[in-house]
Amino acid sequence: MTREQLKARCRRFAGAKEQLYGEPSNVLCYAVGDKNFAYFKTSEPEKWRFSLRVTPERFVELTDMPGVKPARYMGRFHWITIVDVSRFPEDYLLELLEWSYQKALSSLKKRDREALLAS
Repeated sequence: MTREQLKARCRRFAGAKEQLYGEPSNVLCYAVGDKNFAYFKTSEPEKWRFSLRVTPERFVELTDMPGVKPARYMGRFHWITIVDVSRFPEDYLLELLEWSYQKALSSLKKRDREALLAS
């Protein structure tokens, strides 16, 4: 999966918003409501590395894989960084992305969640 395909997939989720943050964070963030579910780093030395939230069990499994590491500052919350998305298995990446989105969506207030899904 290319970076552009992954960006398009993130934008297709119900209620998903894309926002580019400049200095000092330099991230392209995907959120539902006010909850982030994925982001790309947009500056060197980690340009275009992709991060998302995973289950605690998968966090341990994934951080043992080459090309995957705990997300900087967010690893304690079970976020991982995939160094090169084009080398990561596409089906597995989409499964992880779906889970991260659902986790963010489920953490919204019920009325906010229902309003997003109804639109």
